[in-house]
Amino acid sequence: MPSSTASVDLRKLALVLVVLTGVGLFFGLDLGRFFGLKFIQDSLGTLVAARAAHPVQASLLFVAVYVGVTALSLPGAAILTLAGGALFGLVWGTLLVSVASTLGATLAMVTARYLLRDLVQARFGHKLTTLNQGIARDGAFYLFTLRLIPAMPFFVLNLLAGLTHMKIWTFAWVSQLGMLAATLVFVNAGTEIARIDSLASILSPSLIGSFVLLGLLPLLVRKALAVAQRRKVYARWKTLRPKRFDRNLVVIGAGAGGLVTAYIAAAVKAKVTLVEAHRMGGDCLNYGCVPSKALIRTARLAHQMRHGARYGLSDCAPAFSFQSVMQRIHAVIAAIAPHDSVERYTGLGVEVLQGHATIVNPWTVEIALNDGGTQTLTTRAIVIAAGASPVVPPLPGLDDVGYVTSDTLWDALAKLDEVPRRMVVLGGGPIGCELAQSFQRVGAQVTQVEMAPRILLREDVDVSHLALESLQADGVQVLTGHKALRCERQGEQKFIVVGHAGAEQRIEFEALICAVGRAARLTGYGLEELGIPTNRTVETNEYLQTIYPNIYAAGDVAGPFQFTHTAAHQAWTAAVNALFGDVRKFKTDDSVIPRATFIDPEVACVGLNEQEAKEKGVAFEVTRYGIDDLDRAIADSEARGFVKVLTVPGKDRILGVTIVGAHAGDLLAEYVLAMKHGLGLNKILGTIHTYPTLAEANKYAAGEWKRAHAPARLLAWARRYHDWKRR
Repeated sequence: MPSSTASVDLRKLALVLVVLTGVGLFFGLDLGRFFGLKFIQDSLGTLVAARAAHPVQASLLFVAVYVGVTALSLPGAAILTLAGGALFGLVWGTLLVSVASTLGATLAMVTARYLLRDLVQARFGHKLTTLNQGIARDGAFYLFTLRLIPAMPFFVLNLLAGLTHMKIWTFAWVSQLGMLAATLVFVNAGTEIARIDSLASILSPSLIGSFVLLGLLPLLVRKALAVAQRRKVYARWKTLRPKRFDRNLVVIGAGAGGLVTAYIAAAVKAKVTLVEAHRMGGDCLNYGCVPSKALIRTARLAHQMRHGARYGLSDCAPAFSFQSVMQRIHAVIAAIAPHDSVERYTGLGVEVLQGHATIVNPWTVEIALNDGGTQTLTTRAIVIAAGASPVVPPLPGLDDVGYVTSDTLWDALAKLDEVPRRMVVLGGGPIGCELAQSFQRVGAQVTQVEMAPRILLREDVDVSHLALESLQADGVQVLTGHKALRCERQGEQKFIVVGHAGAEQRIEFEALICAVGRAARLTGYGLEELGIPTNRTVETNEYLQTIYPNIYAAGDVAGPFQFTHTAAHQAWTAAVNALFGDVRKFKTDDSVIPRATFIDPEVACVGLNEQEAKEKGVAFEVTRYGIDDLDRAIADSEARGFVKVLTVPGKDRILGVTIVGAHAGDLLAEYVLAMKHGLGLNKILGTIHTYPTLAEANKYAAGEWKRAHAPARLLAWARRYHDWKRR
């Protein structure tokens, strides 16, 4: 490996030397004098005679010189194009120049890619991801458009294209086609070179304007095609478009995404209807975030009581009723429910209808009301915020033994007098880990089954290991690398059979929780009939529009994240674009999305972790601060975990942060703010943090980075200065 790297470096060095030598000779020997208009005009007779005597050699030499000038991005390409017309005529000259310019441009692009792309991608890869995706999708189109405008510095396009992921062949043929018009103009002008006073005389204002219009033509054509596509999409519904609309906006789903969308619409005085078939507040309030966090809090307190000695108290087994625990969870839901209630949103100006919505056509929503009857509404725009539902694996015998998901476990377990003695949790993601640890702490014997080689697979290996140690310390039996095969029943006994390393293992249980993920709700409300594409989520553009520009999607149903805060974030984009998109549209920004897993200790992340940075080829430095060194963590007996910050090599710009420890989700907010607004670790280091708090961990992590990047030379001079001051 080292020898291979060394050989690559030598090849790059050799190429750099070739480029520098070529550029140095050009300017050092004043070769530019041969690429002036006056020289060509004065030498025209001699050059024409040489071409006539040796036509093949002259053509090859011309191409070679042209390729060299273009590949090295030297001045003179325009003059050579004129010379091509003067020496070879319109047809042959255009052919030679077209081939030579394409070869030279491609060589320049390849050189830039070989020498610079890895460096640029390593430092700015996370920023260039969107650009590269755009290049893959529309790069050829925009390159063609820019090539049509001769005033655009072509050498800049060559170098920039080399820094992207554009295919070399695509670059070559698009460049040849795009430069053809300008080549024809300049070669044709070259046939009358004796009459040309300057290059400016060729590019008259009217000609430049013509080229600009020519460059804009593809964009106008594209816009026209978009309009045509829109008309085609709406064509079969054309006769159904109402002349007037009942509503400005209809929102389907009253989870986080739908509630925020409706709230914003009402706030800007739009007439909006919110439709929810089940419970207001959606999954987060009723089945996910709220009840699980209520359980986690109870479980954590029970755990602390069992380990009272850590706090100078006596260890004691908590005495509690499982039924009371479940009642508290439902009481928490009930206490928060008014925030998302029909009454509240009605008071805010939102019409709330409880029923099942079906999109009949792009402007019509039919609602089958829960209390009977049907209501049909016409609307200018629709936002789909239907959320997601738990995935149930297709295990043989699963229905026979019975199971619960995050949507059903709270009601099912509330009917029990005692916590199930033996529980199995399928899934090693955030939800599975949270539930496994919490139910273990309230008295169950939990076995967690994960098919992957480790839990929390999205996180770094050290994070997964720490989480595993924590769960195992609580008594959870964690089986990684185990695949659920089937479920079996023997009388009243229920078992799940898992496979590992070619062997099977039977695990008895009283309750089985499926926590293997959630899938967007894509059926049952009209997407199929409208032909709206779906692929795990509703397919949308960067404005959250579906193929119908007036129908939007937000939240879990739109993806790619399944977080309540992301749904609320997307809801703003969807609402504003749906209501004001004719004036201005906003792209959704998913660049800084935090996430947290509320096990003990908590795991919180934003941006890239080490695993993701390596997968994407992004260069990074790691700064790590151990929370076991933090005063407040020691005082709270929570001295475990770490803050890990990824930065651009040699700079304080933050690429990503992972925090493991008590209240990690809260501590992460400072880094989310910093990344969102371009603040680096130096700014965090310069911010006063209250002592003693857990938030100081962020400052100390910044301090670790600062120490690692202390200016050694400057400090050496400082030492000399202080030595001198002591004399």
